[in-house]
Amino acid sequence: MSARCATFAVHAACLRGVEAFGVTVEVSASGTIPSLTIVGMADAAVMEARSRIRCALRSSGFDVPRCALTVSLAPGDIRKTGSGLDLPIAVAILALTGQIPVNGLDGCLFVGELALDGGICSVRGEVAYQLLAREQGLAYIGGATDGHVSIQGTDAWRLDGLARLKDGIEQARRPYRAPAPRPAPELMLDFSDVCGQEIAKRGIAVAATGELGLMMIGAPGSGKTMLAKRMTGILPAIEDRELQEALCVHSVAGEPVDGLLRGTRPFRSPHHSISAAGLVGGGRPVRPGEISLAHGGVLYLDELGEFPSNTLQMLRQPLEDGSVRIVRVDGAYLLPARFQLVAASNPCPCGYLGDRDVACRCSDAAIERYQAKLGGPLADRIDIVLHIARPDPSLIIEGAEGLSTKELADMVRRGRAFRASRERARGGPAQGSLSLESSLAPALIDSEAREVMLEIAKRTNLTGRGIARLARIARAIADLEEADRVDVEHVLEASQLQGRRDVGGGYGQV
Repeated sequence: MSARCATFAVHAACLRGVEAFGVTVEVSASGTIPSLTIVGMADAAVMEARSRIRCALRSSGFDVPRCALTVSLAPGDIRKTGSGLDLPIAVAILALTGQIPVNGLDGCLFVGELALDGGICSVRGEVAYQLLAREQGLAYIGGATDGHVSIQGTDAWRLDGLARLKDGIEQARRPYRAPAPRPAPELMLDFSDVCGQEIAKRGIAVAATGELGLMMIGAPGSGKTMLAKRMTGILPAIEDRELQEALCVHSVAGEPVDGLLRGTRPFRSPHHSISAAGLVGGGRPVRPGEISLAHGGVLYLDELGEFPSNTLQMLRQPLEDGSVRIVRVDGAYLLPARFQLVAASNPCPCGYLGDRDVACRCSDAAIERYQAKLGGPLADRIDIVLHIARPDPSLIIEGAEGLSTKELADMVRRGRAFRASRERARGGPAQGSLSLESSLAPALIDSEAREVMLEIAKRTNLTGRGIARLARIARAIADLEEADRVDVEHVLEASQLQGRRDVGGGYGQV
């Protein structure tokens, strides 16, 4: 190296929320006291790269430059996080000092963590990095991993170690190994295993057809969790766009993606002690929460009354928008969160309010406090309320079977297909949530059904949101029956599924 200043730059990336943004790693050398300085709002993990890079260079047979090296991470006004910048910094140093050929380096996006022996380790967020590389027209160069996820249209390669770069990037890179055959999906939970809950199964099919929020209330052991865990089995196959978004979220969060790659929709069931950041996302750096990990699938909140009220209320905006917007001092983060909410709760603290066999031991005040936690604005986002009674023991002992997952899935598939064709014919919305005006349009509901709906609304003091909810449920039932217009039977069944939400029969107040 001469005393004259020289620079070299390579393409890199960092995570921001569930997306990757491009970073230019530029290295400059000068003939002063040997040092390695990193600038550009780097966090502690990035700053620790200096020690890893020195050891990796020596272990790989390269010379550690005896000069002052300055590494600039551009743009300089965005915080850089993670250890994925190790590889691009090392590549830029080696190219600058003439220890590796520079041909082809400008067409690559480097992301990887260096091991002390010169090996390249993969980092979380590989899917997000591949999407960025595809968008920028670059080849993705990452570390070796057994869990590589191939993204269509992405030129992705692995680098086994720094030492291989001596012959140039074209000779050093290797294609990712074909993923090992994934084990056959575990035995799918089947609705036929749930005895004596045929009405509840019908309600779940309506919720799946209309993409509606669902609440189950019942005594302990009545089968609420069994029903919820089987819901993903009747939902249609996840669409390509949702699958890509879900893969990106799980990759950034470091969660396994085997189930998604097998076509299984996400099912998330967080414990009621979860923090607000754990549920909706947050932290520093911002990480996706459970609602984003449930994107494209089901979010199941068991024992809803045990969740902190302020945490539950944070679900209101994501339920309506299909995403969550987190604002921090360094900007706003938009995380996908289009999920189907399924909740379950006991009717009272002891769980036996209204049970036909076991008497409730709770005081009126305790019941009122418990059910008050289940009301409020979040209750308005839950469309269907199912009251789950404990099944007759004889049905369980005799092994009675009812509707199976295959039968319910076929019902939901036909219902959604009918809804899609109906919406295409009328130029309506592509998704299941209809506005109040479109739900009550004369083309969708007959006059007699409108009169019955008006009578129900007056008798039960329904709010505007409650009327819209009733109309959405009735429309989902009509789609399940493949009926063009909502009739009286659909409205009456919708009223039953909507449920009375007063003490002794549900939660809150309509």
